[in-house]
Amino acid sequence: MDVPRPGCRFCVAPPVRAEFRGSVGRVHVDLSGRTAIVTGSSQGIGLAIAVGLAGAGAATVLTGRGEERLREAREQLLDRVPDARVTSVACDLTTEEGAARLRAEVPDADVLVNNLGIFGPADPLEITDEQWRTYFDVNVLSAVRLIRAYLPGMKDRGWGRIQNIASDSAIVIPAEMIHYGTSKTALLAVSRGFAKEAAGSGVTVNSVIAGPTHTPGVEEFVYDLVGRDLPWEEAQREFMRLHRPQSLLGRLIEPSEIANLVVYLGSDYASATTGGAVRVDGGYVDSILP
Repeated sequence: MDVPRPGCRFCVAPPVRAEFRGSVGRVHVDLSGRTAIVTGSSQGIGLAIAVGLAGAGAATVLTGRGEERLREAREQLLDRVPDARVTSVACDLTTEEGAARLRAEVPDADVLVNNLGIFGPADPLEITDEQWRTYFDVNVLSAVRLIRAYLPGMKDRGWGRIQNIASDSAIVIPAEMIHYGTSKTALLAVSRGFAKEAAGSGVTVNSVIAGPTHTPGVEEFVYDLVGRDLPWEEAQREFMRLHRPQSLLGRLIEPSEIANLVVYLGSDYASATTGGAVRVDGGYVDSILP
């Protein structure tokens, strides 16, 4: 498991070197000259992805609603990738106005990672219509808006990478998070549909199915389910044993492990991978195919 830096127990692991070893030697991912947008990137998985893309040479755009949190995220990224080209745009991408603000600040992108999302447990019979709409606004429509905004330019240039960060919950719908799981299932369909729209253009569109991952929000979620009287390592093991026993990894995934796959899918090496739901789930989904 990655060792987080002092003062940040969960957000970002050591910098992604953008190199992968294979049977034919070392593969170097070079995104120099590319611009990458990562939504919901002020912490957790989104920030880890931004670190990975910046480490591969992409000019990276952080997004979030809070200026202060974005400043802190930028500092964390530069701490790990000192020569990174990184900017941030504070905007609420759950609204058309927020998406328009991002587009005005960043007119074109080569890599778009739709990571913005919310989750939380709820009694299925108590979830209101408004809550259902909120989950679809945040987890689905925010991605659709940005795909509509940036896909045409990618197609015109003949190259682009769009990735929608989904979840194992899209396939294994949790009883305590039906609204969340359903929104992520919809995101798989969004990815497949827009991949067809981009067919033959040099642009790929994929979903990344992330398994149970160690982020601040998930840590709170774990403590809500198993109680707060246990040390973190014990709480994590108890959570996996009771609530995610299907995991073959037997632990929560670190954000940098999600980022490794996203960096690869954002590169030239993944040119033949499109319309897919690619899993980095620790073997949680008990299926040969998604």
